[in-house]
Amino acid sequence: MNPIWHSHRRLNRLQSALLILSMLGIAAMAGSLLLGETGAWLAAGVALMALLIEPTTSSALTLRLYRARPLHPAEAPGLWALLRQLAKLTGLPAVPVPHYVPSQMINAFATGSRQRAAIVVTDGLLRTLTPRELTGVLAHEVAHIAHDDLRVMGLADSVSRLTSLLALLGQLILILSLPWFLLGEVSVSWPAWLLLALAPHLTLLAQLGLSRVREFDADLMAARLTGDPQGLASALARIEQVSRSWRHWLLPGWGNPEPSWLRTHPATAARIKRLHALSTPGWSDLPTPAIHVHDGWPCPPHAPRWYPGGYWR
Repeated sequence: MNPIWHSHRRLNRLQSALLILSMLGIAAMAGSLLLGETGAWLAAGVALMALLIEPTTSSALTLRLYRARPLHPAEAPGLWALLRQLAKLTGLPAVPVPHYVPSQMINAFATGSRQRAAIVVTDGLLRTLTPRELTGVLAHEVAHIAHDDLRVMGLADSVSRLTSLLALLGQLILILSLPWFLLGEVSVSWPAWLLLALAPHLTLLAQLGLSRVREFDADLMAARLTGDPQGLASALARIEQVSRSWRHWLLPGWGNPEPSWLRTHPATAARIKRLHALSTPGWSDLPTPAIHVHDGWPCPPHAPRWYPGGYWR
């Protein structure tokens, strides 16, 4: 196996495991500080439920919120053909259903589970990217589904919400106990209260770190599936350029980089650099998969029009 690929994959998996364990540990600590041993078991129970419950309910809600509609195979034959290839290569039990959102935003995301997934693409994405770049983006989203990232991030979100709830209860109990505290009838462990107050922020930082690691991992798998790291790198560069252009015009100084540990996604430059590192001869230990760039992308003749409540065609 190529050393670069092996090193990236091993590092990403190690980071993901450590971040998930850190989040579970923080949640258990918060529960223990507030409810004792019962609180720690409560955190473990919520984590187990998040792993067992399929994220299909939240997926349906997300699709409704974005007003996404499924694309019929006759409407987008090239898109369906590519997704069938990617699903076969990754061993998915079902082909992810492509959904279309009439929005000028340049975006794509996956939702659902391995058994029933959807990949949402916007009108702006279809009009902006070339077929080669779109192939890389779709491979990236299929990689998220194949890695079960949707379930992993669902677990992280559930643990983060539980930790925030426990911290809120702790602050409420402290406020209600203030009269007795002032009368000297009760005592407060300020170090324990401080740890409980900081727990949600620590969990959020771990959740953001986990999200960035999963993005790197999906990039690597997409490059391996398509055999074309440069295609995804070009797509990332184009999306970054188009997405930031209007912000620079509307909000001067927008380009000032925020701290990397507050990002949900890695910096685009870092992702492109990793992909370029894979663009050397023999970077993959497998032969290049038979991924074909198809015609027949669903690019409607008229761009969606904007109105205050959203977009319409």
